[in-house]
Amino acid sequence: MRRVLLNRILLCTLVLAAAAGPAATAAARRPRHKPAAHAAAAAPASATYPTQEGFADAHGVLIYYTTVGPGAPLVLVHGGPGASHDYFLPYLLPLARQNRLIFIDERGSGRSEKLDDPKGYTVENMVEDVEDVRRALALGKISLLGHSYGGVLAQAYAFKYQTNLSHLLLCSTFHSTRALNDVFVKMKQAMSPDLRARIDEMEKGGLFGHGKDYEKNRYTDDYMKAAWGEGYFPYLYQRRPDPNFNPTDTGNTSWDLYREMWGSHGEFIIDGNLTSVEYADRLPTIKVPTLITAGDHDESDPSIARDMHQRIPGSKLVIYPQSGHMTFVDQPVMFIQSVEEFLHPVGAK
Repeated sequence: MRRVLLNRILLCTLVLAAAAGPAATAAARRPRHKPAAHAAAAAPASATYPTQEGFADAHGVLIYYTTVGPGAPLVLVHGGPGASHDYFLPYLLPLARQNRLIFIDERGSGRSEKLDDPKGYTVENMVEDVEDVRRALALGKISLLGHSYGGVLAQAYAFKYQTNLSHLLLCSTFHSTRALNDVFVKMKQAMSPDLRARIDEMEKGGLFGHGKDYEKNRYTDDYMKAAWGEGYFPYLYQRRPDPNFNPTDTGNTSWDLYREMWGSHGEFIIDGNLTSVEYADRLPTIKVPTLITAGDHDESDPSIARDMHQRIPGSKLVIYPQSGHMTFVDQPVMFIQSVEEFLHPVGAK
């Protein structure tokens, strides 16, 4: 979840800087597909999409945001924990045609301020950061999309600030750390004996403090390649594997945040402060329109999405075929269409 394509920062910056041509960018990446009728009819009069960026002071922590597009606000929160909004781009840019997209880098991640004390990296504090950005930008009611860990953050936001939401979108995420840890056990069992033995050996020896001084506060390259490259890859991509994916580049993350929240014992066990994420009994309190999505080969197993769907009254569930965790990369047309149809249903006023 945290290992998603951070090597795209330069590319994404260039895409946003060239926002005058997002239609061409999106078209170049889309397979031929008949667009939804409402999407074609809703093309804006202007062909330019100005961007705005800045920092919101959230209880003394500067939170980076960047916005693009007209329309009602759609706030997007990324995964990791400890990644950044960059991996959403350029894939989600087509949503800017009908929505004002507000991308946030969570505290300690991306361009946002880092904390001296990692104990400040909690889901609860990040909920307040999202709320402070909403207030600072005077957004009013928002739609909130969370991917991977961002979906955990979005659920927690809904529990406290549901009256500020118009829509909730929970993408390739989880509501129970115990359930996700069970998925990781099965994932390991499905590995080849050689790969599982290599990963087990490295985890048993401890994953930090190895190599040269500059390497000691992160996973070793060998572990990144084994866990993120060989172990996770089938659950990240299916239909359209990213040819630029490099598991060691994925290691460019906020490690102090990651170890505080995810834990320090590897990719196949969450034992940091995210063990507090057990939301099953609280999901029925969510009453706003909710879309839940996952890939059929998702790292966040579709069984988790189905359980969330059963617990959130009136929610809509979409499972994308031939898709891993990066559903908007594997199935970009389907993903954009399902989000647009949820936010802007045909015939709605």
